[in-house]
Amino acid sequence: MSLINDDMQQLLMKYCEPESELLQRIDRETNLKVLMPRMLSGHYQGRVLSMLSKMLSPARILEVGTFTGYATLCLAEGLQPEGLIYTLDINEELEDMVRANFAQSADNHKIRYIIGDANQTLAALEEIFDLVFIDADKKNNGTYYDLVFDRVRPGGLIIVDNVLWSGKVLHASQDKDTKNITNFNDKIAADHRVEKLILPVRDGLFIIRKK
Repeated sequence: MSLINDDMQQLLMKYCEPESELLQRIDRETNLKVLMPRMLSGHYQGRVLSMLSKMLSPARILEVGTFTGYATLCLAEGLQPEGLIYTLDINEELEDMVRANFAQSADNHKIRYIIGDANQTLAALEEIFDLVFIDADKKNNGTYYDLVFDRVRPGGLIIVDNVLWSGKVLHASQDKDTKNITNFNDKIAADHRVEKLILPVRDGLFIIRKK
């Protein structure tokens, strides 16, 4: 999924912070036990998310799409002492594994893990967020963006994963999934309420700052 070759990827990881033992274990078990393990953020992207969170020092984070909890824990590293991260996912089959992963973290008490349709569970949250990470079903990126926008404080960040879609966004002839990604990217490019840029990290991170 990464747009960077393996040698360069190894070099980048050499010069970034190491994974914790817990994150290493989550990565390994996800690859051994879970379908589509490539959905996991992984070492380098995880450090990017951690760094952005630490720079922002958020009191409230929202994550749409938990998977096995790797990115959740990376984002939680930057939370203020009394901060909270709400992470929403619809996959009940992974719940036991995810809760076990979170239970091993010192940040477990800061995590609110909510199972259900994000369109509904998000509506029930009465919070203003400093940081939002959207990494769920890609066809609904625009829907999630619209749902969270008014819940993000000025100066807050919305980060959206997989916006380069393994480079398929470059192709003139695009399948349905790729068109959805391109349409979302165009939507953000035209949104004058935000500053934005895409980082070519792993499969592309759209970094969106609300003015």
